[in-house]
Amino acid sequence: MAAAQVANDNIENRRVLRLEEVVTSSTTGCTVQRGCVDERLTDKCIQYHNDQWFEFRPANTGRYFINIGGQKCRDVRGVQLVVLTGQPCQPATYQVLSCTSLGTQDDVFVTLDSLRAGQPYLLNVDGYLKDFCQFTLQVSGRAMGMPVSYFPPSPTRVLPTASQLIELRWTLPDSLASTPAFRIMRREVHEYRSTEVQLVPVQRDTYGQAATDYAVTDTLPGPGVYDYQVVTAKGEAGPAPVRLRQWWYAYGPNAAMPSATALPNAEVLELPLAKYPRNSRLSVVITNPVSGQVLLSRQLVKESTNRRQGQVPVRKWRQAGIKNIAVAITCHPVRGHFFTDQLLLSLPAPAAVR
Repeated sequence: MAAAQVANDNIENRRVLRLEEVVTSSTTGCTVQRGCVDERLTDKCIQYHNDQWFEFRPANTGRYFINIGGQKCRDVRGVQLVVLTGQPCQPATYQVLSCTSLGTQDDVFVTLDSLRAGQPYLLNVDGYLKDFCQFTLQVSGRAMGMPVSYFPPSPTRVLPTASQLIELRWTLPDSLASTPAFRIMRREVHEYRSTEVQLVPVQRDTYGQAATDYAVTDTLPGPGVYDYQVVTAKGEAGPAPVRLRQWWYAYGPNAAMPSATALPNAEVLELPLAKYPRNSRLSVVITNPVSGQVLLSRQLVKESTNRRQGQVPVRKWRQAGIKNIAVAITCHPVRGHFFTDQLLLSLPAPAAVR
């Protein structure tokens, strides 16, 4: 027997969310109104298969969190979330604020800054790669779960290891000195959810000053590709959890992923990341300066010797007629306050055909 569609399968029946309200829904049986979506706006972030619609109007301007939890899915993949503004079912008016493909069934949150009071925001939830999922959704002033991860495993990010013993090192920035502890999260790529394998308290001296450098070890339970994350634990009145580091390790003869082939220079633009301090957290948002469309959203921790961190493929953008991109790089250094650089970069010319 086929599962019944939810009432908000179509955008005209979108469900209006109240602040702090927790709703339970399912992507099973949902369809897609092709005239109400445009995958060109979200590039490779999302493919629509079985979506549904919500709407939220904040009473006050400020920061809000979209909390996604309680996922029970047929596959590992979980749900996808797109947050946008514009006239319902008029994709030409859409402005994408956030696009997230979870790839897991962890309880996560998406941060939305500077939402405007009274402005309607559309939320589209879809099963990632046709996954059928039950889930809970909440718009809140308080983050629940882990910060969403934007990095699925890829050959350029997986570190082969011959040892079952893994060492993890990270740094606590001054801006998060009130953090009570760190959660060490681990997930093998085929597992549904991450597991907290250690809770590491923040070390403080007799004056209450927090230590900045930390290291722990963990033993891999067996062959596989593993995701490790260091996430700050939320205090009673502290900031939302923050991911400080993330690693992918491949252990075992069949776990290593093939090396990526370097793209020709004309197909890649290298972002100017050399100026940013080592171990600083960088948030990179690339948009089309003409339309405002978000082309790429990426978060990373600056590595001093990895030039590939700053490389972004540009062929698809160039084929779409884009000649320049607007780049916003927000840097959260280990010490000191965050700052944002606004850049306008030209795409490299295509390689000459011989």
